[in-house]
Amino acid sequence: MDIIPAIDIRGGKCVQLVQGDYNRETVYGDDPVAMAHRWVDAGAARLHVVDLDGARDGVPVNDEAIRAIVRAVPATPIEVAGGIRDLADIERWLAAGVQRVVLGTLAVERPNATAEALALHPDEIAIAVDARAGMAATRGWLETSDTPVDGFIKAMADRGALHVIYTDISRDGMLQHLDFSIVRHLIDVLGETGSLATLIYSGGVTSVEDIIALNQFPLEGAIIGTALYDGRLTVADAKRALATGDGT
Repeated sequence: MDIIPAIDIRGGKCVQLVQGDYNRETVYGDDPVAMAHRWVDAGAARLHVVDLDGARDGVPVNDEAIRAIVRAVPATPIEVAGGIRDLADIERWLAAGVQRVVLGTLAVERPNATAEALALHPDEIAIAVDARAGMAATRGWLETSDTPVDGFIKAMADRGALHVIYTDISRDGMLQHLDFSIVRHLIDVLGETGSLATLIYSGGVTSVEDIIALNQFPLEGAIIGTALYDGRLTVADAKRALATGDGT
């Protein structure tokens, strides 16, 4: 399981939101490139970079900051989310050197276009399943669709998705740990599809104990935000927990 620090960018700064609320923001740095170096130097396997303005506005906004990260850490895989609403956006990010493009709103609202993207770039696309009360949220988490999470996951797996990123919005940024029954359920849902899709979990990963428990599941990775920025958890501690099974 990979440990994946999140770099959420709003107005060119590195921030963390509470439950996706743009009015509950903490700024952790003015330089996204410096933040990328921080996590890479700490041993991060890859980075999850989100254009928060783009996710809300529906168009890429923090392009230059994200491109600067890609140039600054060329050996580190980068996955990018936020404001990616059409196939042209996907192609632009892949051409810029991004390893994986994350589709959320596009996948919910335009599943056929998403299927086309998956056919062209199966390993370079991840589907964001941002869950609020069992439904898929869209447009920077400002709207909640009428698409049930389970059905959405199954539909995307049927369309060829190989990577699914699940975020529990209710726990994101709350530092309240996570509900492992949800993780178990998601693994079961993917298993029912018969696909090869892997799961990345996000939302509420707070401690070494969380990492150890998550590692009992066949996950591709865990995205961690606020706990890293607040110093409750370090990349080194998380990796040590994966290596030893007990964090020692």
